[in-house]
Amino acid sequence: MTAHVSLAPQDPAPEPDRPAGEPRWLDADEQRAWRAWLYSSQLLQDRLDRELTHETGISHAYYEILVALSETPERRMRMSELADTCLSSRSRLSHAVSRLEERGWVRRQVCPEDGRGQLAVLTDEGFAALEAAAPIHVESVRTHLFDQLSREQVEAMRDLGETLLRHLGPR
Repeated sequence: MTAHVSLAPQDPAPEPDRPAGEPRWLDADEQRAWRAWLYSSQLLQDRLDRELTHETGISHAYYEILVALSETPERRMRMSELADTCLSSRSRLSHAVSRLEERGWVRRQVCPEDGRGQLAVLTDEGFAALEAAAPIHVESVRTHLFDQLSREQVEAMRDLGETLLRHLGPR
């Protein structure tokens, strides 16, 4: 990914003069904001994943699966719902759950309500692994995100996130 390439014209036309069908180019401030948010988000995700994996052997993606299961009644969830919760494809989630099964942290069971669907169930061993990893993950989030922000920035970040979730989230 190249940070210095721009396809936008230097001086985009103001909105009222923009011909129909023309792209709504980002202005310089929007371009800086977009790139700062995009690259910092990617760098943060990468740092969190590397630190968690190095310290615990659990990737951030696997950690999120364990967290999602730990927060549900009986620590179980339909595989399709878990995929949606983790923003994952069903095939990618199935592969991840297989890896977690190999570790003894998750098991699959047939959904008792319909007999067709599968549930992912967090085992006691999986919950213990999550409990051991959680302080490391939280410290990493605190160090690389919250310690870098003022209270006002945290509030603005929450507001921004909630606004985008209302727009982008499930309908």
